[in-house]
Amino acid sequence: MSEKLAVVGAGQMGHGIAEVFALAGYSVGLTDVSQEFLDRAKVSISSSLDRMVKSGKVTQEGRNEILSRVSFTLSRREAVSGSWLVVEAVPEILEMKREIFQDIEKYVDPETVIASNSSNIRISEISSGMQRPERAIGMHFFNPAVIMKLVEIIKGEKTSDAVFERVFDFAKKIGKVPIRVLKDSPGFVVNRINAPESLFFCVLVEKLKMNPADVDAFARSQGLPMGPYELMDYVGLDTVVHSLDYFAKELSPDYGSCRAFHDLVSKNRLGMKTGSGFYTWENGKAMIPEPKGSPDLSLLDVLAIEVNEASKIVEEGIASPQDIETGVKLGMNRPFGPVSVAEGLTVAEIREKLEEIHKKTGLDVFRPSKTIMEGRLKEAFASKPSKPKGVETGSIASAHHVPDGNANPDQLVELSFENRVAILTLSNGKNNLLNGSVLEQLEEAIDSLSGSGDARAIVIRGNGGVFSAGAELSQFFQGPMDFMRFSAKGQSIFEKISKIRIPVIAAIDGYALGGGFELALACDIRIATERSKMGFPELTRGLLPGWGGTQRLPRLIGESRASYLILSAERISGRQAYEMGIVSVLAEPEKLDEVAIGLASRIAENCAPIAVELSKKLIYSSYGSSIHSGLEKESEAMGILFSTEDLREGISSFMQKRKAEFKGK
Repeated sequence: MSEKLAVVGAGQMGHGIAEVFALAGYSVGLTDVSQEFLDRAKVSISSSLDRMVKSGKVTQEGRNEILSRVSFTLSRREAVSGSWLVVEAVPEILEMKREIFQDIEKYVDPETVIASNSSNIRISEISSGMQRPERAIGMHFFNPAVIMKLVEIIKGEKTSDAVFERVFDFAKKIGKVPIRVLKDSPGFVVNRINAPESLFFCVLVEKLKMNPADVDAFARSQGLPMGPYELMDYVGLDTVVHSLDYFAKELSPDYGSCRAFHDLVSKNRLGMKTGSGFYTWENGKAMIPEPKGSPDLSLLDVLAIEVNEASKIVEEGIASPQDIETGVKLGMNRPFGPVSVAEGLTVAEIREKLEEIHKKTGLDVFRPSKTIMEGRLKEAFASKPSKPKGVETGSIASAHHVPDGNANPDQLVELSFENRVAILTLSNGKNNLLNGSVLEQLEEAIDSLSGSGDARAIVIRGNGGVFSAGAELSQFFQGPMDFMRFSAKGQSIFEKISKIRIPVIAAIDGYALGGGFELALACDIRIATERSKMGFPELTRGLLPGWGGTQRLPRLIGESRASYLILSAERISGRQAYEMGIVSVLAEPEKLDEVAIGLASRIAENCAPIAVELSKKLIYSSYGSSIHSGLEKESEAMGILFSTEDLREGISSFMQKRKAEFKGK
């Protein structure tokens, strides 16, 4: 099958998709009904590539080669002929899309996949009238397509499983993060969750008489890059209105109940594209007035609406909770999605907030879903990913960005054994970030090892050449107390690692930053590679090392050097950490596991377990105590060891010149 691709429609999305394909090394036919549209597209793609040259992402020679892969033509037949995939990217007008699908089918091979970049319209509606609707699929890119990673892959009612999986895998191949939309529903995932939000913000200005500038100022104070009204102006109010009208027809008449947006569109106040909408726009920037006051609004209002709609999507079998989370995070450019929000709230809190919004607006769209009313939200969001009939789903994108090779996407800390050595491998994406789930699984592993004699040493390492780049702060935290509890949880688990009766070795490669560095410091011995990078970036983010870093590092290397590392936020190499005494052994990257597990094995085989346990306690208790007190505890420990079988075995084996067989008694 040909490696040629085609895009029908050279507008903002169409030429962006064509550029994505060309950047991935494919030849692309780009077509539209007007030479003017094609000329604009060529200028836009050229300007985008010029910016990449300026930033050093591509060379000038590479830029010219990429541009040469795109052919611009008014002939639809010429553009699509010989392509294995054709993407339609025209305005959200059902009849236009339907006509284009049927026309494309006349010019392409029987196996050619025909995809729509539709953001709302059901793929089954678009493909009705096709001779072979099983090859029709949704491939919804997000704007700007070159930058945004998310692509929704939508399975129409007649889309074949083979086509669905092929396009899903292709999206990954071109560097995107696809999510599976398993049921053809208006708005799919991201825009479906956006829909009730848009309605809510319409009601705020029309019925509740809130000032858009006040609401936008509140949104920005919550860390969002744009307020909702500025964002709708930026996208185009006509686009918002068309979407709400479609949802009013397909989902609920409530979506057509608010007319404030329609009134602006009727006056050609579409936002940035016409120079005015909610705000006046100059040089691509909204002239937002100073806020007049604080609106009667909370972040939980919006988040509860998102959680509610996400639960409906799960109820209807449209997408898995993991894909919803990924879709919202990447599609809305947000650090967390509704599944993370639901983890940080009680079902009662969400239900109470939705009932309050429903009472205030009188719109049934905001009623709590069946899942929430029945108190099953946590259970629903914890469910495994769904899969289409006859298709294996080993690579569904998740909120934790599970790396290739991890067979179980829910297993973020893998426990394995090598003789008497327990190996804990962090496996949470390419940076092994520490979130609530990772901490819980780490604690479960430590607790299980504490209560059994299966291991006499532990090695903690990272998957994929990175130990851990720190805490995943993109998690949703309801407030200061929630964040404080997260800090206390990390401290408690790291304290367990320090106090566990068997030695713990950190095998550090790549990043060990922030919480990852603190995890390493909680271990008894650290082995690293020279290419390792360690440090505390917290102060540059308005935080501080809150999982024991301010306490353990000074005790390890002294107040002066610890103060420098913490306050400067400087990263040091494995070699520098070795010279400071943070790291005990340096190893070549390819031999790190061998060295760490080898050391753990020697300890497990050669050292008496009770003597190891007491030695750890003495070292740990020496923090803050006088040498007199420490020596006294040391004598007491010697007295305890005198009565052990291991001591007698140790002396006996030494006298008999054989290897000791310690039993931990």
